[in-house]
Amino acid sequence: MLGRNLRHTLRSPDTMIMTIALPIMILLMFVYVFGGAMNVGGGAYIDYIVPGIILLCAGFGSAGTAVSLSTDMTDGIIDRFRTMAIARSSVLTGHVVESLLRNLITTTIVILLAVAIGFRPTTDPLRWLAAYGIIAMFVLALSWLAAALGLLAKNPEAANGFTFAFMFLPYVSSAFVPPQSMPSWLHWFAENQPVTPVTETMRGLLMGTPIDNSALLAVLWCAGIALVGFIAAGILFRHRTAD
Repeated sequence: MLGRNLRHTLRSPDTMIMTIALPIMILLMFVYVFGGAMNVGGGAYIDYIVPGIILLCAGFGSAGTAVSLSTDMTDGIIDRFRTMAIARSSVLTGHVVESLLRNLITTTIVILLAVAIGFRPTTDPLRWLAAYGIIAMFVLALSWLAAALGLLAKNPEAANGFTFAFMFLPYVSSAFVPPQSMPSWLHWFAENQPVTPVTETMRGLLMGTPIDNSALLAVLWCAGIALVGFIAAGILFRHRTAD
């Protein structure tokens, strides 16, 4: 199932564009269009936003899981799979693991481009490994949630709409501006949603800024979202494939 989904990704031009070109365009836009007007913490804006860009791209990439799974559920291929000697769980696992691998590759491309245009992380190999671990947890959590939403949707178009929040949340967090600069009611939301602790943990690992309790909150948020998505996806898949 993993090999099948990877082949579908490689053979789908729109998926490849969303996976690679869109993150690059977003990074360049924030650095060269908005960067000149930003002064965050006295440092280069690119050093501040790269962790947020990575998480934004993870949201875009994970949202594709909902669409691809919904497509499988509506085009009849699941009926074919049910006649084969395979574990039903492999359908969901294949989509989620493919999303994880695709997003880790995209993350590497975005980081390499960011370094080329001025991103200067102050970290060591161990912290790089920890940063990739946080990214993997975040992608895994969003992918399981996206799988559940894809099964909940009646068609791929609806699945795409359900995942809108994945793209919206990073903008209302500490990914691009400090929450303290937002109105008080929005500041509270930005401080208490999952993207902010994940962003602060990433920023601390890559740039050496204080992490405090953000790492624990990031792990708890990712584990909680992944658990909810995993359970919901399993229940919905069994319901939709019941005899």
